[in-house]
Amino acid sequence: MNTWQIKNLFDVHGKETELNVEAGLFVDQFSQDAQPQTIDARGLTVIPGLVDLHTHLREPGREDAETVLTGAQAAVAGGYTAISAMPNTLPVADTAGVVEQVYRLGKLHQLCDVYPIGAVTVGQKGEQLAELTAMNQSEAKVRIFSDDGHCVADPLVMRRALEYVKLFDGVIAQHAQDPRLTENAQMNEGEVSSKLGLKGWPAVAEEAIIARDILLTEHVGSRLHVCHLTTAGGVELIRDAKKKGLNVTAEVTPHHLLLTDELAGSFDPVYKVNPPLRTNKDVAALRAGLADGTIDIVATDHAPHPQESKDCEWSAAAFGMLGLETAFSICYMTMVKNELMSLSELVDRMALRPAQIARYENQGEIRTGNRANFALVDLNSSWTVEPEQLKSKSKNTPFAGMELPAVIEKTFHNGALVFDRRG
Repeated sequence: MNTWQIKNLFDVHGKETELNVEAGLFVDQFSQDAQPQTIDARGLTVIPGLVDLHTHLREPGREDAETVLTGAQAAVAGGYTAISAMPNTLPVADTAGVVEQVYRLGKLHQLCDVYPIGAVTVGQKGEQLAELTAMNQSEAKVRIFSDDGHCVADPLVMRRALEYVKLFDGVIAQHAQDPRLTENAQMNEGEVSSKLGLKGWPAVAEEAIIARDILLTEHVGSRLHVCHLTTAGGVELIRDAKKKGLNVTAEVTPHHLLLTDELAGSFDPVYKVNPPLRTNKDVAALRAGLADGTIDIVATDHAPHPQESKDCEWSAAAFGMLGLETAFSICYMTMVKNELMSLSELVDRMALRPAQIARYENQGEIRTGNRANFALVDLNSSWTVEPEQLKSKSKNTPFAGMELPAVIEKTFHNGALVFDRRG
């Protein structure tokens, strides 16, 4: 039995608090025979375990980049106690069998909750709906479906998908990218792409799909989630949909809150990501949208790649960058340190709201009776991102060498200490 008494720490509101954890639950007092281990958490702040709705774990099929185990290790090092595994594996997670494999691997490792996301279409080809009902009725109980990395471009297929998931309160998480407008695109379309001679990826390619899917969602009365929002126009579309009372949610990544397309001028493929880094104007709109609640959550889009997929010329390099281990620090620096939102508001966007969207139980909040999923963070210390020290199997982080605030010191999952930075 894991029994912990954690003293001398603070909560997200800056008040002194104490946690008593026994058998995975928060309790008011220990049983008479309990012999709790006391942790002096002086100067630390307790936050609910973070919840990520957009993680690429690569297993099965691309274990050279990441596995469920190494991805879970990266997650808990970043303060996450629940992650959602995207379906672009080999084979694609478009059947009950594949999603159950990923789910069972997460259960086996017992580091954090691993929830598979199922593909919307067979092979993520955008043509034929995958086994949505079968995946939902499987052991994994899949409720979120996405062809991430590929847009569900056919409006009829998208409509049918929204209709199907409505039957079990599911959600379609759309990768908003019109394929005809982004063929062979390498980065954001704009002044920088023109100077560099790289084919541009226009903002309208994202916004056109968002606008169409909002209309389809209104027509069907289902739930739509927009993945990795990147443009100022996209923020306005989501804001308008919410004003109409539609069941539309959206996410933003930490890297899109900080980095811009100007970094492509280095031709370092570590900055090549899908969707691309945008302009300063877009970054400002994304920050404002997250702060005012238009953008519901932060999601990492953790996309590990082996060295050979990134250590090459820009045009040949894979899209994507790591995110799990740096997400909280980047968002704390970008949003809280810049006084755009409070710590409790940031925790709401990174823990509670993602859990609510996905309907994940025992995640997103700390309260008596819930399973003990939380992290202890030192908000007054900093750390330097050293790729070789990261828990992920891949090392493609755009933040290498950067000093970041807010150090995740310990992470607890179901009452067990699953990460301790100090050993």
